[in-house]
Amino acid sequence: MNSLEQPKSKRTVKVFGIASFLNDMGSDMVFSVWPIFVTSVMGANMVVLGFLDGLGEAIVSISQAVSGYISDRIRKRKLFVWLGYSFGAISRIGYSLSPTWHFLVPFRMLDRSGKMRSVPRDAMISEISTGAERGKNFGLLRMMDNLGAVAGVLVAIFFLGILGYRNFLFLAAIPSVIAVILVALLVKEMKSDEARIFKGIKFKYFDKNLKLYTLLTALFSLGFFSYSFLLIFAKNYGFQASLVPVLYLLFTVVAAAFSLPFGKLSDRLGRKKVLYLSFLFWIAVSLFFIIFQSYWGIILAFIFYGLHLAAIDPVQRALVGELAPKELVGSAMGGFRMIIGLCALPSSLIAGLLWDKIDPTAPFYFSLLLTISAVFLLIFVKEKVKYNN
Repeated sequence: MNSLEQPKSKRTVKVFGIASFLNDMGSDMVFSVWPIFVTSVMGANMVVLGFLDGLGEAIVSISQAVSGYISDRIRKRKLFVWLGYSFGAISRIGYSLSPTWHFLVPFRMLDRSGKMRSVPRDAMISEISTGAERGKNFGLLRMMDNLGAVAGVLVAIFFLGILGYRNFLFLAAIPSVIAVILVALLVKEMKSDEARIFKGIKFKYFDKNLKLYTLLTALFSLGFFSYSFLLIFAKNYGFQASLVPVLYLLFTVVAAAFSLPFGKLSDRLGRKKVLYLSFLFWIAVSLFFIIFQSYWGIILAFIFYGLHLAAIDPVQRALVGELAPKELVGSAMGGFRMIIGLCALPSSLIAGLLWDKIDPTAPFYFSLLLTISAVFLLIFVKEKVKYNN
């Protein structure tokens, strides 16, 4: 990247950060009340909640694979970003108008299809970043995501009781509309001078490190169920429904505070070391819910959950961007997310069944086993980029 392109690239990262803040503000206005809305207002059980959450993540995976594939092929990425934000806005209006949980299904699918924006956006950021700042840029983006989530949860805490669920969900569409306008007007795609031959999304083009990392992350994802289960666990333990958004706020604030530091840390020490930390944080979450079932134990579990999200998200994006073939960054990220997302549907369904048929702690035991397996496999993944130790 030459010196003339650097200011444009920094502006692109900033605009994406602001847009992410706004969209996540709207998203987390919904997500912070979603499990209570689905189970208490719509009358669904835990299996239905697991189905809706798992279906949503499966749709995320498919939409990201498709958008990554097409954006590599046509060399256009911005279109998918603003279109994804548009889907999010429309779906929230649909949630507010749904009479029963059955009507939530198509709008959930549309909502999560909006995640088509992530891979093309991440590919743009990866392409305009150097190895020395890639972790920082993804950390900044994740920090803005989480700050938007914090804002969304605060809005939920103060306005849900005044507006009621349906008016509140309608209101959640507005921030995403603003995000659409910002991306459409202020982000300019940087043209590449390289002649690239598009080869399509074929896993044979992934080297053994990317294949192994994809495998271990898929294994971990099979046991990494939706956050909804954590919130319902807390509610069933004794936390009032009005305090559930506060717990959501807690882990979101922690994730916002530590995403950028963990991203920078991975630039200095390497991606794998921070990924080990992320897995350890999730193991701590599971142990707190299994062993320390007290108010303080649950609060600490949500803190460690926030640390896990802060460590894994920006570092994972940076690592996949570095392990992917240069001409197939969008396709590789899309293929990676497709596999991970497709594991989310059985993950949440399995968690729901274990919860209802055995015990609410059973999903955490299952997750522990898969997490330890993933940690072992990570030992054999080799990084390509040299870091400033």
